[in-house]
Amino acid sequence: MKTKTWMLLALLVLAVAFLPLPDFWITQLNYIGLYSLTGLGLVLLTGVAGLTSFGQAAFVGIGAYATAWLTLNLGMSPWLTLLIGLGITALSALVVGGITLRMSGHYLPLATIAWGLSLYYLMGNLDALGKYDGLLGVPGLLVLGWDVGQGRGFFVLTWVILLLAAAALLMLLDSRPGRAMRSLKNGTQMAEAMGIPTLRYKIVIFVIAALLASVSGWLFAHFQRSVNPSPFGLKMGIEYLFMTVVGGVGHVWGAITGAFLTKLLEDKLQVLLPQLIGTSGSYEIIVFGIVLVLMLKFLPDGLWSMVARFLPQPQRPRNWDAAPPLAERSKPQAGELVLEVHNIRKAFGGLVAVNDISFQIQAGQIVGLIGPNGAGKSTTFNLITGVLGLTGGQVLFRQQPVAGLRSREIAQRGMSRTFQHVKMIPDMTVLENVALGGHLRGGKGVVAAMTGMNRDEEKQLFKEAERQLQRIGMGEHLHELAGNLAMGPQRLMEIARALCSDPALLLLDEPAAGLRHKEKKALAAVLRQLQSEGMSILLVEHDMDLVMDVCDHLVVMEFGTLLTQGTPAEIQQSPAVRAAYLGTEH
Repeated sequence: MKTKTWMLLALLVLAVAFLPLPDFWITQLNYIGLYSLTGLGLVLLTGVAGLTSFGQAAFVGIGAYATAWLTLNLGMSPWLTLLIGLGITALSALVVGGITLRMSGHYLPLATIAWGLSLYYLMGNLDALGKYDGLLGVPGLLVLGWDVGQGRGFFVLTWVILLLAAAALLMLLDSRPGRAMRSLKNGTQMAEAMGIPTLRYKIVIFVIAALLASVSGWLFAHFQRSVNPSPFGLKMGIEYLFMTVVGGVGHVWGAITGAFLTKLLEDKLQVLLPQLIGTSGSYEIIVFGIVLVLMLKFLPDGLWSMVARFLPQPQRPRNWDAAPPLAERSKPQAGELVLEVHNIRKAFGGLVAVNDISFQIQAGQIVGLIGPNGAGKSTTFNLITGVLGLTGGQVLFRQQPVAGLRSREIAQRGMSRTFQHVKMIPDMTVLENVALGGHLRGGKGVVAAMTGMNRDEEKQLFKEAERQLQRIGMGEHLHELAGNLAMGPQRLMEIARALCSDPALLLLDEPAAGLRHKEKKALAAVLRQLQSEGMSILLVEHDMDLVMDVCDHLVVMEFGTLLTQGTPAEIQQSPAVRAAYLGTEH
């Protein structure tokens, strides 16, 4: 968002504070601001990274109890207790995240439920924290000697912090580490292949979400002037997630929208439902449950997604022409051995999927790995790129062993790949998807991204991404959403993304699958162009016309074994190859 927009939002907050609104509505807006802060963390955690947590209320509790205990017992300044509370929260999140984020499926949300319950009962049973009665008499907040109180002054402070947090998250998501975070939701295989340390980024996301919750808890303690375990239990953890899902868990502004609507609706329902039913009770919970089911069924992207449809979509300014080029890795000389595969073997229990396969690739050479369905080509491909571990044999990349290394470690050495089924981030532009391939060529981290100190590096990455798109003939698609592309351009975009990492060896897994005739011609032209520029390529492909047209050397597999290898002309004349493909030698 532009600076003018943020200034307008800040002025709007100040204007609301001076409007003749009843104190009740100012109090409601204060609660909405507090809930929204925690919701922002859930947008990053659940909406962006696809990680479900029911334990965010526990981190709110850490921030609240830390400031309450330190101000009451040690007389510390609330601003100092904020830093201490953030430190305790970060340490807790690192421990909890380091354990739970290795889990998958339903284990992660279950683990966060256990974490939230544990902290809730700990708070309620410690004498030092007042047990379930809590701590009373927490002092208010002073800003430059001015007591912000619990009304309009507190509203301005809370919403300024909220807007700053929203701005920081938006800048983060539109950055090198932000693109890495957005790649986590649909699985980690593609991200790891781009050199992204996925577990580390998950932990970073978990910590950021916890810190935002802790700030909310700090504000809450000085707003309520007391703390007890009730607002930090599992029920509130579920409510935070509910608010964010209703507002739009994939959108930063969805967190504020969800908190606003949920808080107002809750207050109205608490009054109206007992009058309609004729008896008191927490009937609003039933309504919220129904609303959540309907939302997930008919509007899974939340309410903000409806608003976003009518907002103009800003196009990224093209401001990187003057940016210096990214540093390039040393490339192999002509004729140098780039890849050496020695008797590699992969067994899944008693099934041997790949058995003693050996071949080599020289610099500037296109080698095709072919064979009938089930021959073991993709398994061999995954053994070379580190997706699967070797049972036996050795893989040397530029004369260095890479067997046993993770995909991202192999990517760091200069090997880049595409996938049999296109893997991309559909709600990012083509330019952003390709820039993701340059992740290893940047160095700015999360703090630099959230403070806008990464702008020069971003220009370099986008300049390189545009160069690679122009290189393969997709320069006109820079700002188009990747999910809107047809299959052919998507596969070309994947090649551009792989090239953005500046590889010494490019591995293409069935790049012609699903392409039309003209698109295959365009792909063949791209491959020949890359070869003319000195690129080494390993190609797994079923389209024999393409293979015979572009490859210098072919490796033929059958039932996981090496059938033969040679030039395309030699392979075409081989009776064994014809038998493998056609079932007969005649």
